[in-house]
Amino acid sequence: MQLTLDDTKNAKSDKPVFSRTNPFQAKVLKNINLNGTGSSKETRHVELSLKDSGLSYKPGDALGVIPSNDPELVAALISEMGWDEEAVVTVGKQGETMLLKEALTNYCEITLLTKKILQGAAAFTENEELQKLVLVENAAQLKEYCNGRDLLDMLREFGPWKATAQDIVSLLRKMTARLYSIASSITANPDEVHLTIGAVRYTAHGRDRKGVCSVLCAERVQEGDTLPVFVQANKHFFLPETLDKDIIMVGPGTGIAPFRSFIQELAVNKATGRSWLFFGDQHAASDFLYQGELEQYQRDGVLTKLDTAFSRDSDQKVYVQHKMLEHSKDLFEWIEKGAYFYVCGDKEHMAKDVNEALLTVIEKEGAMDRDAAEAYLKDMQQQGRYQRDVY
Repeated sequence: MQLTLDDTKNAKSDKPVFSRTNPFQAKVLKNINLNGTGSSKETRHVELSLKDSGLSYKPGDALGVIPSNDPELVAALISEMGWDEEAVVTVGKQGETMLLKEALTNYCEITLLTKKILQGAAAFTENEELQKLVLVENAAQLKEYCNGRDLLDMLREFGPWKATAQDIVSLLRKMTARLYSIASSITANPDEVHLTIGAVRYTAHGRDRKGVCSVLCAERVQEGDTLPVFVQANKHFFLPETLDKDIIMVGPGTGIAPFRSFIQELAVNKATGRSWLFFGDQHAASDFLYQGELEQYQRDGVLTKLDTAFSRDSDQKVYVQHKMLEHSKDLFEWIEKGAYFYVCGDKEHMAKDVNEALLTVIEKEGAMDRDAAEAYLKDMQQQGRYQRDVY
């Protein structure tokens, strides 16, 4: 293949290509809490600038954010071990050197424990409990120990340590990017990318825990700051090629994110297909994310149907799958006419319950037995008409 003059110019372009290994520093344009007073949740709507990044994305794609660790947790680790935060340590395969505080803040994963870390740490202590825990026959207990604990727990529980800061840093993995479904359409918001991030906070093993990236966004990232980001394409979650197809979207909680991107795309392209959104959360008054926008889209006819389930507003807990069953006749009619069905959100419970409800709808309205309903759903999946983005 011969290169034209233009191609050569592009190939030699001085513009950096931003990626997972070379993230773009995106400026924070907006960072607001979407939940109202009295909510037990905190969901951040974060708008980032992609100006001059050359980055683009499609509805359904994800944004990778490379976070930094909580300074309080870093300080607690350094204090626990009596380390010098300005000691120089070596990290990574390339043998990069940096100050200990910098390594623990921006380079190392310190909130996750693995079998490998505990096995490696056992060489630096005579603590009998740890020596026992890493034995092959105690694999189940070891796995159980790692669940919900972090590096600080391990260092507190299994000392005294005869390890240098370098010894411990060498056991740790490199910080991994956190992926979030993109909540905007680039066509509707040129040079911008929006995220919907639920702040993760919980107590386990006697200590308060915080999600590394979600609480960074909730507590420490201000408008004007930057976040290192890259775009992660999602080849298994996308709008139909032509926007005359009907779509059904099920996205409770932060699962709404990609569907905000879908709906913006439908609006800007004046799509002719119908769209139906099922959204759910705890309370209508405080947890109806993007309520004003969604209701406006419904008034404008961009969103054909909007059904909500607020689980804590009635004696019986009502979830999105209950709303699907309530509308089973219409739902099956849309599917029979070729509608695409999308689910985004919690993999553990919600996605399973929605799958179960979908099978029930197909069984009941299609007058099929369970095997036939499962075959019908499998066929939808093979046609790309049943897509899931679950985590």
